[in-house]
Amino acid sequence: MPETSPRIDRLLHDLSADGAPVLAEFWREVADRGTPLVERVDSDSALVTFLWRGEAAQTSTGWGINLPLRRVPGTDVWHGSERLPLDLHTIYFLRHGATDLPTDATGRGPTHLDPLNHHPFRFPADPADPNDRELWASLLELPRAPDDPWSRPRPGVPRGTLLSASVRTTAWGGRRRVAVYRPAAAADGPLPLLVVFDGYLARALLRVPTTLDNLIAAGRIPPTMALFVTASSGTRRIDELRPSAALRAFVTRDLLPWARRRWPVTDDPARRVVAGSSLGGLAAAYVALAEPGAFGAVIAQSGSFWWPASAEPAEREWLTRAYAGWPAAPVRFYLDVGDRENTCPRPGQLDQLSVSRRFRDLLVARGHQVSYAEYRGGHDYVNWRRTFADGLRTVLGAGRREPAPPGRTT
Repeated sequence: MPETSPRIDRLLHDLSADGAPVLAEFWREVADRGTPLVERVDSDSALVTFLWRGEAAQTSTGWGINLPLRRVPGTDVWHGSERLPLDLHTIYFLRHGATDLPTDATGRGPTHLDPLNHHPFRFPADPADPNDRELWASLLELPRAPDDPWSRPRPGVPRGTLLSASVRTTAWGGRRRVAVYRPAAAADGPLPLLVVFDGYLARALLRVPTTLDNLIAAGRIPPTMALFVTASSGTRRIDELRPSAALRAFVTRDLLPWARRRWPVTDDPARRVVAGSSLGGLAAAYVALAEPGAFGAVIAQSGSFWWPASAEPAEREWLTRAYAGWPAAPVRFYLDVGDRENTCPRPGQLDQLSVSRRFRDLLVARGHQVSYAEYRGGHDYVNWRRTFADGLRTVLGAGRREPAPPGRTT
């Protein structure tokens, strides 16, 4: 039988005796304490209770936590409890029959952040994209959540420079926006190159430039140049980042030659990295495997290796099936995925955790050097922000270890 919150049990007991005054005191306490409630902590987990105050036909949490809430009869109290690991770090929001991420911080609407959570999480809108929208959620960080030491600015660390540019593309037509990061530290010879998809969020939300600053200053990676490629929002992003000849041509015929003409970047594929999260992770892996000699390393965080979302089993996990029949490419990988990405978000789509494991297994079987991790959380920018540094240290680290023997996962 599921555990119940001790605080909710006490509320139910007190309501039977004192009624409305007890309820008012409960909400004052919760507003001061903040939500969710963390109770019954043991050696590795805690009972976490999510709360909402209001009127609705149904209420549940969404994103990293999927939990139905139930109403205390005759009150405005909705609650749901789940035992969760003490090192969990994720985001969530409240929903009332809808599924989209909240678009403001008011705490109102069919989906909204948790108004009693003191730690809102903002997805900034790209100011250069009129179709992009600001989104919001709430942060859940349990007591043993791992620290994020690399993505915060550090005193005394020189900051690289960022400049805005655009690349003319024959592959897609027109121009594409690119932000160029140049490290503060001097380099001996050509610079390693990092290409990151979903460039605006990688800069603004994942804080990749700050992570690069810190890792370079600490000597964990060499001075590295980065190109942040920004795709438009909505269906255009999906069209451009899905596996296609146009995506390969943009990166290899438009972007890389453009960068080499302007900056002292390496011609050595082993020192070029392509990276992305979610659909961007799929795009990164696809380009590296479909264009041998373009990149020597991939960072793919929760890569959409389920693609395409099809009801036909023969079409699912296209890249995993396709690469099984291609010549092996000399590419090393850093892959990670959340251990809570184990549900199917929509009909016909496979869960992220399973497809990531199968893609990893194929890479290992084909002799790739693979560093693979399952972090505690969901499809989470809060975790990708932290683990991007792990990816950089793995594939670019100044003291990067020799490739593992074929078939070994590290």
